[in-house]
Amino acid sequence: MGLTDEQVEELCTIAEETARKYVLSKVHSNRIEKLNISVEAEGTKPVTITVDVDIALSQQMKGFDARKLANEAVKAAFASAEKYMREQACHLTK
Repeated sequence: MGLTDEQVEELCTIAEETARKYVLSKVHSNRIEKLNISVEAEGTKPVTITVDVDIALSQQMKGFDARKLANEAVKAAFASAEKYMREQACHLTK
């Protein structure tokens, strides 16, 4: 049994919030010029998730590796999505 539309929407929201929280835990918001996070899910079984983090930091953060930060935020988003999927699978089998 696959995910419902509501579960897919919740999955995307959780992944997006996780990526945003991750970025903001590493860089203060006033040092971020642009932060766009998109999460898309296709299908219900299996679910294919795409996470995109686009970040531009202020000049004050010149030596900071924004690409690495974006990649780490994507990893955090996938980890939270995977956790959510495992939790939903447990609920389905009970």
